[in-house]
Amino acid sequence: MRRSLMFLLLAGALSGCAGAPYVTGAAVPDVPLSWPSEGQAAVEVEGVGSLGVSGEQTPVPIASVTKVMTAYVILSRHPLRSGDDGPLIKVDHIAANESYLPQESTVPLQEDRRIPLRRMLELMLVPSGNNVARLLARWDAGSQERFVERMNAAADRLGMTHTRYTGASGNEDSTVSTAADQLKLAKQAIRDPVFAEVVAQADTAVPGEVRRFPNTNTLLNRHGVIGIKTGSGTAAGGNLMWASRVGRHLVLGVILGQAAGTNPTAGLAAVLETGEKLSASVEQWLSTEEAAGQAGQ
Repeated sequence: MRRSLMFLLLAGALSGCAGAPYVTGAAVPDVPLSWPSEGQAAVEVEGVGSLGVSGEQTPVPIASVTKVMTAYVILSRHPLRSGDDGPLIKVDHIAANESYLPQESTVPLQEDRRIPLRRMLELMLVPSGNNVARLLARWDAGSQERFVERMNAAADRLGMTHTRYTGASGNEDSTVSTAADQLKLAKQAIRDPVFAEVVAQADTAVPGEVRRFPNTNTLLNRHGVIGIKTGSGTAAGGNLMWASRVGRHLVLGVILGQAAGTNPTAGLAAVLETGEKLSASVEQWLSTEEAAGQAGQ
């Protein structure tokens, strides 16, 4: 197994900054990972390669994992530096009215309030505010429909051939993708320092408000997890895109379709349980391989 790992490290180094290509199936043989028993998943270690995929990679609803692409497009068009709050965004009538929509994940926004872009990204990605995602889409493109065109264009550029976005928030079951496709997005999104900072936050708040909203990703700081985003819905079940640091390795993974067809609460609980097992097994394998490699030097 150590020889397989060393071979992949060498291949990654020879291929330059682009890294190892995504490989269907296990690139490193006999990796003992705790793959989910339902839905689909994909895991990759930067500089090493794919640790494999599980389940049939057919497009399924991805719920609020959609917001990763929303943030990716926004930050591509309106780059921020670490510590930069960015432009002020005015809360419109629609976003304010959507603050208390039943059966949706939203955050309370007051009409005409101006909130910096950095905080808007936090309110979208940390407590998963649907109304914030749609507001950012209108702010950037004039309408959610036009922004969705930009989301799909970005997906095309990233080679996400089995993905179709129909909204900025993920509330629509018609937004579909695969774990393998979302892994391509994860690799690009996490490279943005501001995005990485935001998804690593334990909580956030509307400026001037006392109430704080916790991150829906309760795996933060466990097994090296440093983000990225959860999503849940009745049709989608529980979904998770995560990044973790294990030693010098950056691990990226996606799990889709856990407890699909039940309810959002059950789906979220299921994917967090599955995500903990899978991320823990990756951590254990990488730690063992790294220790064995050091012992053999």
